[in-house]
Amino acid sequence: MMTTELLDVQPRELKFTFELKKQSLCSIQLINKSDHYVAFKVKTTSPKKYCVRPNAGIIKPKATCDFTVTMQAQRVAPPDLQCKDKFLILSTVIPFGTTEEEITSDMFSKDSGKYIEEKKLRVVLISPPSSPVFVPINGESKQDPCYENSVKKDRVLSGVENIPPPHGVAEDVEGFETYKDMDESRAVKDVEELKPAKDVVELKPANIGEELKLAKVVEELKPAKDAVGLNLTKDFEELKLKLNTVDSKLKEAELTIMKLTEERSMTTREKNMLKHELELLRRKNNVKRIMVGFPLFYVCMVALISLAIGYFIHP
Repeated sequence: MMTTELLDVQPRELKFTFELKKQSLCSIQLINKSDHYVAFKVKTTSPKKYCVRPNAGIIKPKATCDFTVTMQAQRVAPPDLQCKDKFLILSTVIPFGTTEEEITSDMFSKDSGKYIEEKKLRVVLISPPSSPVFVPINGESKQDPCYENSVKKDRVLSGVENIPPPHGVAEDVEGFETYKDMDESRAVKDVEELKPAKDVVELKPANIGEELKLAKVVEELKPAKDAVGLNLTKDFEELKLKLNTVDSKLKEAELTIMKLTEERSMTTREKNMLKHELELLRRKNNVKRIMVGFPLFYVCMVALISLAIGYFIHP
């Protein structure tokens, strides 16, 4: 068991700014407080909902490492922005020289007998200032009317009528009212059915003016977007040309390497042939040396025989 803490996690909880149909990022810093190389791995209870980069890695002694958690765009908001998702950071000491490719899930198993440190983080959702405020109405969470007006403006831009029927608006207003008896409630309901319609008609010119401003802003942003697109296409074409030139140079290098290898093989063959010819010449020279002249024993025998013959001829 290790007495010292391996990693320090900052912050201690993951805070995401929650907006419908929008991604949210949160950055976490890991500080290696030990004098050893430490490997870490990040796990979550909702892997399909979050994206962790990197989800595993190695931290040098007394060094830091950051990883980013991305919450995918959500279509439905949780009640009261309460989230039960949790993250678990596992860490263990590894030997020097271990690479990130060698990090596996078995390395963080408690059955291996190694010390595994666990850090648990909870998820906290924060509502942005411009986001819809969820107000409890009759025991149910409903969105703030300001957010409904902004949604209506967006619908006008998309070509959908933004003026709701008067009856629906009257019913929302009646949800906050109390009446003494049924006759009074019916009379007030008839009056309320007309009031929201007038309010909507009066607000319509202001909404159209804001919509025109938004349309102008969109039109002003279009040239910038087109310029960015042109720059991207130019950069892409330049990269393409560079890649083509690199490919051609690589092909030329491969051809030169092939030629050099062929020349080398030819030179080795010629060298072997020359060696073989030299050996044959040496053998022929040795044979000639053996064939030229007479042996000493043969000369001595001839001399003795000639002396004997001379002695017998001339006594």
